[in-house]
Amino acid sequence: QLQLVESGGGLVQPGGSLRLSCTTSGFTLDYYAIGWFRQAPGKEREGVSCISAGGSRTDDADSVKCRFTISRDNAKNTVYLQMNSLKPEDTAVYYCAATRFGPSMSDSDYDYWGQGTQVTVSS
Repeated sequence: QLQLVESGGGLVQPGGSLRLSCTTSGFTLDYYAIGWFRQAPGKEREGVSCISAGGSRTDDADSVKCRFTISRDNAKNTVYLQMNSLKPEDTAVYYCAATRFGPSMSDSDYDYWGQGTQVTVSS
């Protein structure tokens, strides 16, 4: 059974950092691109960052460029999202998703989803 489980969310002050993890099981992560998405209350889900199966290609939303970094360790079946300089507007539920196709910032391109982890940025 293919599963993705996010962890690492929590409450952090503005300017702080968090590292989210997406741990996978039930499939070979090496063959899948992974995307991170987020959804804030009352807003549509949006793409944050994505990474190709081999890790050579990444893409980030303009709103997180130079603050967030996506990476992966296929040997550990885990993809990470390092989030620095967090802002209140980064508050959302963060999801990771997997696709057999290339990395994409469009949620409709992904077939498998985790349950999400809450990130709250507040003083």
